[in-house]
Amino acid sequence: MPSSPSEGREYDLAVIGAGAAGLAGAVAAAERGLTVALLDTAARPGGQFYRHPAPALGATRPEALHHDWSAFTALRSRLADSGVTPLAGHHVWTVVPAEPTGQWDVHALTGADGDGERPVRVRAHAVLLATGAYERQLPFPGWTLPGVVGAGGAQAMLKSGLVLPGNGVSPARPKSRAGGRVVVAGSGPLLLAVAASLATAGARVPAVIEASGYLGYARHPGVLAANAHKMAEAAVHGAALLRHGVRLRTRSAVTQVHGSDRVVAVTVSRLDRDWRPVRGSGRRIACDALAVGHGLVPQLELATGLGCATRRTEDGTYALDLDAHQETSVPGIWAAGETGGIGGVQLAFIEGELAGVAIAARLRERTSGADRGRVRALRRRRDRMRSFASLMAAAHAPGPGWTRWLDGATEVCRCEEVAAGRIRAAVADDGARDARTVKLLTRAGMGWCQGRICGAAVACLAAEAQGARLPPSPERRPLAVPVPLEVLGALRATAAPEAAGSEAAGPEVAGPEESGPEEGASG
Repeated sequence: MPSSPSEGREYDLAVIGAGAAGLAGAVAAAERGLTVALLDTAARPGGQFYRHPAPALGATRPEALHHDWSAFTALRSRLADSGVTPLAGHHVWTVVPAEPTGQWDVHALTGADGDGERPVRVRAHAVLLATGAYERQLPFPGWTLPGVVGAGGAQAMLKSGLVLPGNGVSPARPKSRAGGRVVVAGSGPLLLAVAASLATAGARVPAVIEASGYLGYARHPGVLAANAHKMAEAAVHGAALLRHGVRLRTRSAVTQVHGSDRVVAVTVSRLDRDWRPVRGSGRRIACDALAVGHGLVPQLELATGLGCATRRTEDGTYALDLDAHQETSVPGIWAAGETGGIGGVQLAFIEGELAGVAIAARLRERTSGADRGRVRALRRRRDRMRSFASLMAAAHAPGPGWTRWLDGATEVCRCEEVAAGRIRAAVADDGARDARTVKLLTRAGMGWCQGRICGAAVACLAAEAQGARLPPSPERRPLAVPVPLEVLGALRATAAPEAAGSEAAGPEVAGPEESGPEEGASG
């Protein structure tokens, strides 16, 4: 970041997140004449899906670890020519109205871990939230052992570091060695992609353990026919698993991990329709690592902090309630990609572009005939792919019986070391009636991850103890990420940049004439 930015400058649009949705939205808006700032935590564009190794790692074909790589590289080239201001290494912790101007102030901390020299404030007329999602983890005995990683985390290790779980290194990297035995478990179509990637890269995958089944898809042939590309993707992953001799076990789950200082085996149990383990069905599989995840959860902290309305999704999470052009219930705040419900990278591209075109039309108060036609086409494609996303969410929704995997000593909140028995006691003995009260009584969710790992499990346990099937809606957080107290102390939340005094009196204001890292942000 430049050391002496101009005070008082502003952008038309601030895009938060440089994954598929954020890139598409930023480029679409900039190509229609808007000044755009693109903020993200990582050093390069691509988000979680298009992670790619640093050049120093010597990968010869990083595109082999992705599909739709050409769509990403084409969009990255357009980004470089678009005039978008990329602000990499920016951890956005809140968005607030810039009263009385009707604009928005986006507050971020710089640095690889938000530990840069000073905070930054970006002012814009509109904000596009493209913050993506994080993995949903359902705990079970032994899940804190070294060697247990998230399914998405295993894929990220491979894509960005060329590292395989189980003490291995990807053959994509010169002079590497093959990985160990990695069981892939959980629920959702991500498992097939992860297992295929790991097996192709050299890991030995004894089995893919899917808690749900796939019959739910067959009941909706119309949706499948309208999304034939999804079936093609599944066929590619399935062929890779067959080629490497990987077994697929449905209606099953890893219910225990074995080992003292790291994973040596897992117990796989059959599940009934409510995901309760079938007594006596446990079978042990030797392995060196476990990659596990039960789908994705939209990352909504910034949006719920603003008061944006949410909707209940078919798999028990919450997503933003958006209008036909991707605007939230808060005027001037738009969203695209996984924030509106988990749907995959192609849907994220579509929604990002749709939002960018719509924002440009709103701010410029005009729409060309070509843009009107493009919007109609994008909306049709989005609606078709959203129907598949809803089907996918329903097919892999966790059953209420998963909490039967837990004994009282199973650690649920890893940051604060809170066990399942303590959470249940907070409800039964201490009178907790929701996840927030459980957090106050037990500290579950107060650690560094701020409940991103344990939040879903804590909410389900709190609801289960009261006999309820559905956990409460996501709580509203004023801060999306941990922030030093000195930053809050220096903040003048309602001051316009011109009235904020000297630069030392408050956060830095990033102007559109600044240049960030050449390749932009990602996250």
